[in-house]
Amino acid sequence: MAESVELPTRLGILPFRNKVLLPGAIIRIRCTSPSSVKLVEQELWQREEKGLIGILPVRDAAEAATVGPVVSQGVGTDSGERSSRVQVGVSDSHRLDGKNQQEVIHWHSRGVAARALHLSRGVEKPSGRVTYVVVLEGLCRFNIQELSTRGTYYTARISPLEMTKTEMEQVEQDPDYISLSRQFKATATELISVLEQKQKTGGRTKVLLETVPVYKLADIFVASFEISFEEQLSMLDSVDLKVRLSKATELVDRHLQSIHVAEKITQKVEGQLSKSQKEFLLRQQMRAIKEELGDNDDDEDDVVALERKMQCSGMPSNIWKHAQRELRRLKKMQPQQPGYNSSRVYLDLLAELPWQKASEEYELDLRAAKERLDSDHYGLTKVKQRIIEYLAVRKLKPDARGPVLCFVGPPGVGKTSLASSIAASLGRKFIRISLGGVKDEADIRGHRRTYIGSMPGRLIDGLKRVAVCNPVMLLDEIDKTGSDVRGDPASALLEVLDPEQNKTFNDHYLNVPFDLSKVIFVATANRVQPIPPPLLDRMEVIELPGYTPEEKLKIAMHHLIPRVLDQHGLNSEFLRIPEAMVKLVIQGYTREAGVRNLERNLAALARAAAVRVAEQEQAVSLSKDVQSLASPLLENRLADGAEVEMEVIPMGVNNHEISSTFKIASPLTVDEDMLEKVLGPPKFDDKEAAERVATPGVSVGLVWTAFGGEVQFVEATAMGGKGELHLTGQLGDVIKESAQIALTWVRARARDLNLSTAEATNLLEGRDVHIHFPAGAVPKDGPSAGVTLVTALVSLFSERRVRADTAMTGEMTLRGLVLPVGGVKDKVLAAHRCGIKRVILPERNLKDLTEVPSAVLSGLEIILAKRMEDVLEQAFEGGCPWRQHSKL
Repeated sequence: MAESVELPTRLGILPFRNKVLLPGAIIRIRCTSPSSVKLVEQELWQREEKGLIGILPVRDAAEAATVGPVVSQGVGTDSGERSSRVQVGVSDSHRLDGKNQQEVIHWHSRGVAARALHLSRGVEKPSGRVTYVVVLEGLCRFNIQELSTRGTYYTARISPLEMTKTEMEQVEQDPDYISLSRQFKATATELISVLEQKQKTGGRTKVLLETVPVYKLADIFVASFEISFEEQLSMLDSVDLKVRLSKATELVDRHLQSIHVAEKITQKVEGQLSKSQKEFLLRQQMRAIKEELGDNDDDEDDVVALERKMQCSGMPSNIWKHAQRELRRLKKMQPQQPGYNSSRVYLDLLAELPWQKASEEYELDLRAAKERLDSDHYGLTKVKQRIIEYLAVRKLKPDARGPVLCFVGPPGVGKTSLASSIAASLGRKFIRISLGGVKDEADIRGHRRTYIGSMPGRLIDGLKRVAVCNPVMLLDEIDKTGSDVRGDPASALLEVLDPEQNKTFNDHYLNVPFDLSKVIFVATANRVQPIPPPLLDRMEVIELPGYTPEEKLKIAMHHLIPRVLDQHGLNSEFLRIPEAMVKLVIQGYTREAGVRNLERNLAALARAAAVRVAEQEQAVSLSKDVQSLASPLLENRLADGAEVEMEVIPMGVNNHEISSTFKIASPLTVDEDMLEKVLGPPKFDDKEAAERVATPGVSVGLVWTAFGGEVQFVEATAMGGKGELHLTGQLGDVIKESAQIALTWVRARARDLNLSTAEATNLLEGRDVHIHFPAGAVPKDGPSAGVTLVTALVSLFSERRVRADTAMTGEMTLRGLVLPVGGVKDKVLAAHRCGIKRVILPERNLKDLTEVPSAVLSGLEIILAKRMEDVLEQAFEGGCPWRQHSKL
């Protein structure tokens, strides 16, 4: 305990922001700012044990806005120092660490002198900044008479506030002081006893009670409590000993009462606990605390509401029994208990699932359904006919278990919108579930509730969101599911799509059977091959091939252009796209099976028109109703060239309609120049095939991809070597074998084709053959390029060019037979899009031509081939080179 010391008339001042150091208290601080480092160095470090500084509380500017007046700074009279006369609530404006910005410091009028019990100096690396760690002990209070600055830190002229020995003797004889001292000592002793029982400490504090004067004990006790800054200031300002003891007694008693309340809560909780409930100790304490505060809110009302919700959900009886058991378990649990939230979420799911709630279906009108399909989709006659047949069966037998329709086709042909049209025709809700990239079986069946973060599968979650048990559910991209260590989603879909099994579909999270038989499932896919055969067997595949250019034109004029204009805030009065320009876009900018790229190009034209309309400076606000009001006199004046400044509008005309329509001077009509300016030069032309086959060794094939049919060029060339075959173009194993078969067949028939002489029977003697499939970044595989490879090799060895207007497809055998292939419709449409006039197909693919639109067949010459000789006879100008000797 510090003894009383004699204070100098001036002290260096260290400001404490929002904190007070009371006499007798010890605090450890770290000084890093230049001003505080300078103060410690000059006032404490250099003076060693004799050094004293003043600790002065300051408050933030925001907190001090309502406390005390702001005193403007004056000019000091001391040498080299500025000063300000200080009153209660003193403020000062100074620079922070030499910076230009100004900060207002609100100084307190009283402080505490302090000495250093420990002082250490350090240097920060790599900055080299000097820092001090100081342990300070408060000594006595003082009053500020004048505040000034010395260099970077503050100093103050002070006057001590401690009583003299004579004054202290007089106060100690005061009966009120004696009574307050006894009361404080009794309260402090009781506090020390309680703390000694709880923490097994208190010996040193009892010694202080016996040896230190009471008025100093008051500061020491209060300094150890966590009290507010205002209460600390109030204690600092208590110069009168009786006032100080009164405030200290109040604070000690308040701290003692808080300990008693905590003990009461602990005893109350422990009395309610049994041996099996010890693990809930902390939760019961929290509940008791809420009761003491009067904040006893629990989840009973929510549980009652949940039970009422479950009663109204229409669960089957066996599931209702299961839900009741789970609800009783929930009522026995505390909200903070592990597992409470998971049980609550599970019961919410049971209550929200549509066990019996169904959409009210319209009375099926097949004619209206057909009209809706025709209005939403152009073409697709076979597909729409199959949908009408499906709806007809539903009309005659509503509870019939119809097949699961699977629409297969390239992107952009309307698979998803067809499923939406089915839902609209039936008057049912529609929900789409994307299966692209799904590799976890739990996405279909859900996670078991034992896992953290478990959730139901996508099917159950979708039914919860749609809130009916009989929606039209679209399983989108069903061909893009994968499988790994987490299971196979395609295998989980077997139960979903089987009408005999989905009546009792068991989701792992739900753990009770759910009836999916009322759901109409529709699937979409780009390809059939990735779908597992057992899953494919449960679906009826309906192929949606690409559109012909004529169909694209109709779709663009009747569907795409109106939709694009509406999306961009335009109409036909702003932008007109002639039919001829749409044809140019289809032929020169989009060669795809669907219409998505066509819509993107039309949207680019609409954006260009929107820019022009937005920049139009003289847009006349004119309504159709106003246009009909023009009188003959007005027409005559306009014809004479007179200016019309104002037109009187009758009261019946709606002013809102007058201002809602804008009409520019002339609508923007798309022409070829605008096409090239907005869309760039054409990306495709009909001369590509002729340019590519201008040299021998190149043939034109037809292939099928997930995006529809495509034209594939095959290039072959010969060079010096050892008779090896080189293949490039990112080819699969099947197409590599087709190339080997083609070369073998050509070498075996070289004499018959007059590609070699009797002396030189080996075509590859002293040379290699390189076959390349352009577009090397695209993977290629399949057997349908066999006839194309043979044609390219025969063209190479005979040095005769293949006809540029002819494309072909077909698998060939080692004996020269041409076998049928798939995707004939897509391949024929691709040839038609690219300007091909003649298509060579396997003879056994004749039946597939019935699916090709008649408009396409009328513009093509279809040639059927049974053997490879038939293909060669049609692929070359003047027939196959039977009697043409090779020059190689």
